[in-house]
Amino acid sequence: MGIILIIIVFAIVSFAVQARLKNKFKKYSQMSLRSGLSGREVAERMLADNGIYDVQVVSVPGHLSDHYNPATKTVNLSEQVYHGRSIAAAAVAAHECGHAVQHATAYSMLQLRTALVPLQAISGKVMNILFLAMIFGGSLLYSTFPYQQILLVIIAAYGVFTLFAFVTLPVEFDASKRALAWIDSHGIVSSMEHEGAKDALKWAAMTYVVAAIASLVTLLYYIMAFLGSRD
Repeated sequence: MGIILIIIVFAIVSFAVQARLKNKFKKYSQMSLRSGLSGREVAERMLADNGIYDVQVVSVPGHLSDHYNPATKTVNLSEQVYHGRSIAAAAVAAHECGHAVQHATAYSMLQLRTALVPLQAISGKVMNILFLAMIFGGSLLYSTFPYQQILLVIIAAYGVFTLFAFVTLPVEFDASKRALAWIDSHGIVSSMEHEGAKDALKWAAMTYVVAAIASLVTLLYYIMAFLGSRD
């Protein structure tokens, strides 16, 4: 029941933060940028200003689907951001370019996060297999493997999830810091628009904060369950 309660609580918190983010994005998407630049133009200018010429800015489908892909060296902007000429479009475009700058300058936390991606993927597969085994073959699983061993596997997997989530935080905050500093110093936004961009990126970052805390609480729950099983 404990883990179910944790899932429910953080699902509600995550939903609330996501809803707040969507409202903020909608609000600032309706506020035109004084400079009149589109998200694509903001991204291309920021990349060029940082001496990055091997990264492409492309449009991708979806809402809030913006991301930087270090493998393909592409800044992927949702259509609303790519074509948009709003505070939100400028903020998001610059943020994703912040990741490109991190990549180009070998930002240590981004390198660590990238190194953790394969381990994160393996942990996810292990957890999927384990939970499927619990659902469809629980009695066989528990008769084959001691309960404590199963808990140790879960703890190891959630340890990776939690590490990845917390490493992601400085990566995201740093990208926003770079973005806000650049759009401000290069006259992309006015002082009022800067505050709007900062507000939008703050709520985007909150989604990662909630995910990190949820992962940590879940990890601690399983650690406590393991310690309790030894008594």
